Amino acid sequence: MTDTLTPVLTAHWDQPDIFTLDGYRRAGGWQALPKALGMSRDEVIATVKGSGLRGRGGAGFPTGVKWGFLPKGDDKPHYLVVNADESEPGACKDVPLMMATPHTLIEGAAIASYAIGASHAFIYVRGEVLHVIRRLRHAVQEAYAAGYLGRNILGSGFDLDVIVHAGAGAYICGEETALLDSLEGRRGLPRNKPPFPAVAGVYALPTNVNNVESIASVPAIIINGADWFAGVGTEKSKGFGIFNLSGHVATPSTYEAPLGITLRELLELSGGMRAGHRLKFWTAGGSSAGLLTDQHLDVPLDFESVAAAGSQLGTRSVQIFDETTCVVGAVLRWTEFYQHESCGKCTPCREGTFWMVRLLEQLEHGRGTEEDLEKLLDVCDSITGRAFCALGDSATPPVTSGVRYFRDEFLQHQKEGGCPFDPAASTVWAEGIGGSGGMASPQEQGGSGGDRPPGTAGSTT
Repeated sequence: MTDTLTPVLTAHWDQPDIFTLDGYRRAGGWQALPKALGMSRDEVIATVKGSGLRGRGGAGFPTGVKWGFLPKGDDKPHYLVVNADESEPGACKDVPLMMATPHTLIEGAAIASYAIGASHAFIYVRGEVLHVIRRLRHAVQEAYAAGYLGRNILGSGFDLDVIVHAGAGAYICGEETALLDSLEGRRGLPRNKPPFPAVAGVYALPTNVNNVESIASVPAIIINGADWFAGVGTEKSKGFGIFNLSGHVATPSTYEAPLGITLRELLELSGGMRAGHRLKFWTAGGSSAGLLTDQHLDVPLDFESVAAAGSQLGTRSVQIFDETTCVVGAVLRWTEFYQHESCGKCTPCREGTFWMVRLLEQLEHGRGTEEDLEKLLDVCDSITGRAFCALGDSATPPVTSGVRYFRDEFLQHQKEGGCPFDPAASTVWAEGIGGSGGMASPQEQGGSGGDRPPGTAGSTT
């Protein structure tokens, strides 16, 4: 790992007019597209492959490899879709990125579209963030006026139209095929696969779906080269990423750091735990990644190390909880979110999340038994790997990891006839779980997918 912080995407967030075309160009923006247009499409893809960039939406699939999956010489229209439907509880990286530097994303989308031979790109944004949608659309208009989008871009013969599409606020639309259905005007439901989006995506045509941060990282890679990006991070998890720290920390903040940084280092940057309290549990990649404890303070936050610790790096939504927080209550709150957001298409997820909430409610209020706890784990086992898409798999890690590390606390509720924790002692119950820079309800937070390998079920994280 190099320096503790590596500001690239966030380097100019303090520049007042960085969201404008002029401000972005003064910061060195819109220089990567002319360079990419001077390269062949295969050279652009090879550069991204060589950088080791892996999907920043949670799945961690190599971005350049995914670009290479689209067919060549098929004489069909190709499409790029940027998944900006950030909906994972605790995630807040894509929304501020689009708000601060929308041109970074648009330039990255133009380069990616050129690389995969797409003449149309869609940026699918969750409909609640109207201010972001307006800013993106204004930036797109500026890019058209400057000749960076439209017909014969910069005299290269390359044409590209970019459409900013507002979703309707469904967590399931973080799953890439549900997003595509929503984009086409239908209810967002996961599609049968195969065919995968690389073969039959938008309008049944070859489509590449990527996360906001993945696409926004491309201009810097083109300008600085693959070796520059590959020189940061760890051996298998290259580059840098945006980490959100929220919860019971002195200064909830957003940090851009090399993959492989540890929670201990991030806590030092944020001023540590709130005064007079100690770390109890935390998430490395949002609620769907599952819980970690203080024994994992020095686990490198990269894809491989976090997986080896029994969790997932996910969207790097690092939620911190101190000893005043009831694990059972936190897990129940998350599970209620997943039940509410289940599309209902498949039985394991629809029925499983319902019964998970019912059992957790019993346990939370001291009416559950140890047999109910075993039944809860059995329900999780019936969901994992059996749901139609990844939403079902996202719902079980908070429960299974919570029981793994805090089984005694679940049983303590039964012994005491209710929750032994004082809700007034924890801001979690007063203000909600998750959120970068503060606390907000799960429905108000974000996480996004779009970087799932085309051969898998899809991802909402």
